[in-house]
Amino acid sequence: MELIQSDEQYMDALYREDPMLEQVMAGIREAGMPEISIAPGYGRLLTILVKTSRAKRILEIGALGGYSGICLARGLDSDGELVSLELKEEFAAIAERHVQVAGYGEQVTYRIGDAMDSLKQLEEEGQKFDFFFIDADKGNYLNYLEYAITLSNPGALIVGDNTLLRGRTTDPSKNGPSVQAVRLFNEKIAQDPRLMSTMLPAYDGLAIAMVK
Repeated sequence: MELIQSDEQYMDALYREDPMLEQVMAGIREAGMPEISIAPGYGRLLTILVKTSRAKRILEIGALGGYSGICLARGLDSDGELVSLELKEEFAAIAERHVQVAGYGEQVTYRIGDAMDSLKQLEEEGQKFDFFFIDADKGNYLNYLEYAITLSNPGALIVGDNTLLRGRTTDPSKNGPSVQAVRLFNEKIAQDPRLMSTMLPAYDGLAIAMVK
């Protein structure tokens, strides 16, 4: 009997493997890092969103091994810039190495430490961004969203990954701190009058918002 593919498996099978991103995934595995990078389909979407929005400055919250950073950088013009926040110095070092190999080393900079501290510093510096990608600790998702709005240029895009938490978000029996935080994030991004937004239910869920 032929196995029935999921919608995501069917769509992913339509695309050729991406050698650079496969190399990144191998590097993440070899380093013993969590294999929780953004899904390939959403990685392609990040590139499209950055390119079509003509974003010049991107802020990424959560670098991990550089997979999403490369997807974001691919959408930038040669004069664009990506600032990536990462808690762990060893993760940032691996991400930076992958980004360098991919050819975007001159466009990407890393800030190490607690993201809330880095966001406060960026605000104090008066920095503004055109695009935000949120993919870090779920407990602070609502805080990250508020900072993204504060640091945004008009019309900026805000993208948040893992809005379904592998089914836990929609399971009423699951009420841990991360689940509750992501539910609040989802409600905020859907209802905040400062935003226009939508949510995609494929893979592990993705929220996309534009700052009015």
